[in-house]
Amino acid sequence: MIKTVGILGGGQLGRMLSMAAARLGLRTHIFEPLASPPAGDVAHRVFTAPYSDRETLEEFARSVDVITYEFENIPAEALDIIEVIRPVFPGRNALATSQDRIVEKRFLQSIGLAVAPYCEINSEADLIAALATIGVPAILKTRRFGYDGKGQVKITAATQAASAFAALEGAPAVLEGFVDFSREISIIAARNAQGDISCFDPGENTHRGGILHKTAVPASISHALQTDAILLAARILNALDYIGVMGVELFVTQSGLMINEIAPRVHNSGHWTQNACLIDQFEQHIRAVIGWPLGDGQRHSDAEMINLIGNDIEALAQHQNCAIHLYGKTEVKPGRKMGHVNMISPKSA
Repeated sequence: MIKTVGILGGGQLGRMLSMAAARLGLRTHIFEPLASPPAGDVAHRVFTAPYSDRETLEEFARSVDVITYEFENIPAEALDIIEVIRPVFPGRNALATSQDRIVEKRFLQSIGLAVAPYCEINSEADLIAALATIGVPAILKTRRFGYDGKGQVKITAATQAASAFAALEGAPAVLEGFVDFSREISIIAARNAQGDISCFDPGENTHRGGILHKTAVPASISHALQTDAILLAARILNALDYIGVMGVELFVTQSGLMINEIAPRVHNSGHWTQNACLIDQFEQHIRAVIGWPLGDGQRHSDAEMINLIGNDIEALAQHQNCAIHLYGKTEVKPGRKMGHVNMISPKSA
């Protein structure tokens, strides 16, 4: 019987996973290189060490029954150490696929899904040739470690190739062509070891400065597109033999749905589920990784999730239908997510 869940990463997602686990009578242990992480306020135990610390990783793994993670960029060497002691879900195949944008795109294409036109970039010459093929505007992104608009440069003219390549400091990259889309949506999907799949309704996303600002549910899409998004997510989960929750970001185009990226974890655009569903994405993830049946992901309300970037909470707190979720971060930084709010209203569709 599973009593303790280990979580790699101690940020806000680890914090909310710990809170969901506690509601199910479980303890969580956090492994996090930085001191005093947000998840440490609510977890039973925190292991503070770098991912290269074999001894602490082994101690962490032995202290729990199963291990999951709150972010993608876990070193493969750390997984080599802990996987021989305890199972890790989602599996490393999903993790490796999502850690590299080229690997991810090739995987998605291999199962018949559409992605933006792209080229692998390892030199300035590669970039010049790719721009001649893909055209502008385009976005140059690092293959690994980019998030919230970091690690990417927009290119609007071929003459910007040298400066764009220099901005990424020689990191292996991918050039993505411009996608003419009407809106971005995301779907939060879960799969357990028995192969059962449960999807939350797609949300419609709005970004500011490369960071998710708002997710609104229901998304302004047809029922047919909603069904397509669910089937698409299920295809990805099954192809990876996935266990846990995954976020899938999609562009709505004239020719149908195109995948932006996948995230093998609970996702910012799924935070609305905390107040608009009986079972939220965090509980759904915990249920999947401990081998429980998945919960009912139907929503009972319309919702609008707004990220709190910096100190912009007081005005939102005046709304009576506003549920506030703060992450316990002690230092405010530009572009840092300090919390989110969920605005709830009666279900309309």
